Amino acid sequence: MTDLSWFSTSHWIMAGLLLGFAIAHSGLAALRPWGEQKIGSRLYRVLFALVSIPFATCLIIYFFNHRYDGLVLWRVQGVAWVKPTVWWLSAISFFFLYPSTFNLLEIAAVKQPQVHLYEKGIIRITRHPQMVGQLIWCVAHTLWIGSSFTLLTSIGLMAHHIFAVWHGDRRLKSRYGKTFLAVKERTSIIPFLAILQGRQQLKLEEFLKPAYVGVTAFIALLWWGHPWLMVMTAKVPW
Repeated sequence: MTDLSWFSTSHWIMAGLLLGFAIAHSGLAALRPWGEQKIGSRLYRVLFALVSIPFATCLIIYFFNHRYDGLVLWRVQGVAWVKPTVWWLSAISFFFLYPSTFNLLEIAAVKQPQVHLYEKGIIRITRHPQMVGQLIWCVAHTLWIGSSFTLLTSIGLMAHHIFAVWHGDRRLKSRYGKTFLAVKERTSIIPFLAILQGRQQLKLEEFLKPAYVGVTAFIALLWWGHPWLMVMTAKVPW
């Protein structure tokens, strides 16, 4: 009989948290047109944030506190090239993860929240930068930690983001119709594919904007504060 004692309760809890977050986050995104008609775009954005941000915070804390749970699948932290590779991949992942947060006043509902159809900057590289950024982050952290808990977390995160690719395209098609289909033809999900196929052109000047300086500063702050973050989350008794 196979011994599954290593599959601790924390694996099930994380799976449940990931499923719950996916349902809440994608569900509220799907309900946005209906919700904005009922309570307005600003109030709906506040509701979305009040659900998504605490849920995501719980996920992050629980992951930090249980990242080494379960079976040790590999142990490569002592290999010379692994640590710099993990840091560089993690840094690159944030340049894909956070372009969607550039409209900070809309996120905070100070300005009227909008559904945007972009075709510039990071979108020229991939139409779904958050999915690509999450993939890079998962590869880096799963390589570094090497536990079954981290692998399960990465699989769950990627399953949600792959669903979000389909879900996001579906919502944009419903809203913009043929205009979105034209953008879809000129962009790609796989990074740089549309550029290599000649359907898109990379314009580096579009990356010369203050928002990317902000992302760079955030990465530096995260690098500096990472040990402190580990200590603080460890104080949460989860």
